[in-house]
Amino acid sequence: MFTLAFRRSAIVAACVAAALSLGACSLFSKDDTRYDPAPLTDYKPGMSVRQAWSVSIGSGGGLGFYPSVVGEAVYAAAPNGMVGKYDLLSGRAIWRTDTKADLTAGAGSDGTTTVVASNAGDVIAYDDTGKQKWKVRATSEISEPPLVNNGLVVVRSGDYRITAFDARNGDRVWSVQRPGPALALRTTTQMIMAQGLVIAGLPGGKMMAISADSGNVQWEGTVATPKGGSDLERLNDVVGAPRLIGPLMCAVAYQGRIVCFDVSQGGRPVWAKDFSGAVGLGADDNAVYAPDSHSIVYAYSLRDGSELWKQAGLRNRRLTAPVAIGPAIAVGDYDGYVHFLSRSDGHLLARLSVGGDAVLSPLQTTSQGVLVQTGNGNLVMIATN
Repeated sequence: MFTLAFRRSAIVAACVAAALSLGACSLFSKDDTRYDPAPLTDYKPGMSVRQAWSVSIGSGGGLGFYPSVVGEAVYAAAPNGMVGKYDLLSGRAIWRTDTKADLTAGAGSDGTTTVVASNAGDVIAYDDTGKQKWKVRATSEISEPPLVNNGLVVVRSGDYRITAFDARNGDRVWSVQRPGPALALRTTTQMIMAQGLVIAGLPGGKMMAISADSGNVQWEGTVATPKGGSDLERLNDVVGAPRLIGPLMCAVAYQGRIVCFDVSQGGRPVWAKDFSGAVGLGADDNAVYAPDSHSIVYAYSLRDGSELWKQAGLRNRRLTAPVAIGPAIAVGDYDGYVHFLSRSDGHLLARLSVGGDAVLSPLQTTSQGVLVQTGNGNLVMIATN
């Protein structure tokens, strides 16, 4: 689910990245099964799931791709340069545009402006007919979906700079940069906007809240503190998207912790648990749900962080961050399956293959069911009723 990204020259064997994911290289003997994906097992169905529709949006998949749902529309992009708007109820294409570029991230949208990022570092915006509005160059490559909200397009580039552009014309509004570590994970990350703040998790275990209006940093919090003597041991990147539930904002770091902060009290930590996550977390009004770096799924009480349950039946299946829907949480895996686990105790309720390669893009709960962007460039809606 993730690889390593370097900001300076370093000699690290290519198989180290695989070892972090599933140990799939010669660092481990052929008889070592610790990192083998758990096989699919029989279960007693506890809920009904079905594929409501599927549509091709392009080809390929990647960590920087996440469909945006605005009202009854879905905006999505694929690495081969296609971006489009689709009907949430049927999957019908409303418009599709070829950017004529290889893309690294997208699609961010507010229903008026839809934005993608190219491998050249270009930020490309389209109006709601699919016509290009503007294009600007970021300071380096962008590997997470642009955030489009409140008249702004906000991107985070590989040099740890967060930049806001005017959604109307692409003019730069503000920019914030923090120093980063020599080594960072390349995994699913997302910024959110809430209460007039752009909230981002950063490499090195930090969270930052920035005023969307001024670009001033309002507060910074620590999810995890790097430890160890090497760059690899000190990897503590905040992964996935921060989750806001009432006054609490929760986040997870690789080789670090899960922490819930009270945003109403300036980001005061409410509780923390030692944890190593690689893809982020999900949450509802009662619990925080997160797969660890071996895809063992844990549920913690939102109130005090006490462990409610854990589910090891999907170990090493490279799960996505969970999303809550009905009585379940849903997670995608490396083999194109979406699994539904009981929110109450974690047992398996349902499973559905969406085809294609590994599900890398985070799942999304919608009014029509669970929306999945597959590894081979399809959008799939899973109905749960």
